[in-house]
Amino acid sequence: MSFQFQGFDFLHLDSSFSQDELLVRRTAREFVDDNLIPIIEECFRTGRFPRELVTMMGGLGFYGANLHGYGCAGMSNVEYGLVMQELERGDSGLRSFVSVQSALVMYPIYTFGSDEQKNTWLPALATGDKLGCFGLTEPGFGSNPGGMTTTARKVGDEYVLNGEKMWITSGNIADVAVIWARVENEDGRVRGFLVETDRPGFTTHEVHGKWSLRASVTSGLSLQDVHVPATALLPGSGGLKSPLMCLNQARYGISWGAIGAAMSCYDTALQYAKMRKQFHSQPIASHQLIQEKLVWMATEISKAQLLSLHVGRLKDAGTVGHEHISMAKRNNVWMAIETARMARDILGANGITEDYPIMRHMMNLESVKTYEGTHDIHTLILGQHITGLPAY
Repeated sequence: MSFQFQGFDFLHLDSSFSQDELLVRRTAREFVDDNLIPIIEECFRTGRFPRELVTMMGGLGFYGANLHGYGCAGMSNVEYGLVMQELERGDSGLRSFVSVQSALVMYPIYTFGSDEQKNTWLPALATGDKLGCFGLTEPGFGSNPGGMTTTARKVGDEYVLNGEKMWITSGNIADVAVIWARVENEDGRVRGFLVETDRPGFTTHEVHGKWSLRASVTSGLSLQDVHVPATALLPGSGGLKSPLMCLNQARYGISWGAIGAAMSCYDTALQYAKMRKQFHSQPIASHQLIQEKLVWMATEISKAQLLSLHVGRLKDAGTVGHEHISMAKRNNVWMAIETARMARDILGANGITEDYPIMRHMMNLESVKTYEGTHDIHTLILGQHITGLPAY
């Protein structure tokens, strides 16, 4: 059986949200409850991306939600975070899809693109008529993007791209890929390129056999002498700082999304514990060990809410640092994984079945812990900021 989500607001944080923020959250919550929850277990079981929801999410303004103009919703960063929270309460895979479309495709076009690139791509990406992917990670270089081997060579009024990318969300369904490559003519400087996926030499393969993010498309990309016009270069991009700025946008959304997954697990465990009876027909919620787990979850979710909300307010004020976002991503994903594991423990054997969302969230969160900077990499980012000494 499944439970209707009851919400979570132990610290009365709703009083800290504006009416617009609450409206955005309610809209996203209703979308998830009405459209995603009824199909997500089937999608996860069969490894199917729910493509039927793409246009609907575009109509609600979820893509590039915190960008302005070009058909984007112009939400605040807190509002955008609340959308990510609700989407991941449904499933990390769908939130990943929206994060990539927004933070890793639309954001670099918006930030580094020419007027022509913005006018061509952003309106179509905002509606979901066009889909994008972000090609940074390579088979041999994940946590160390500085080891990138993909190259771009200027030949006349074209660039010729060669390389391999791996673990790319939406790669098989994308119309355009934001590809990061070292430009041979610029002493290996990293630049971004908009590459239409139907160009000769551009091929993809879908990654199968995943036990995580099964409702999301994960791909490998291959570029073999792919010719693109010089106008495909994102003119404002330059150096590794550019793709890392994009990752910062995605990591911020992840910090909110992880809260949503944790809320789902906690709410399921709480309702189950009040219903499930053992030992003299008493609900297991009346036992000390169960209450200790529920208290831990409620406390850590509340702390995570405070952390992401404050980082969101800093971001809206233009005063956020990358180290703040690293702390939020690192803490909140760890919290969500631990919450999922405790919730599974409360449900016992029932916790591993698809009748409840917990095991699905747990497996998804293992990927969320790894991508956009692993838990350990964010530890080192914070360590360097605190001490002034790099440890990697």
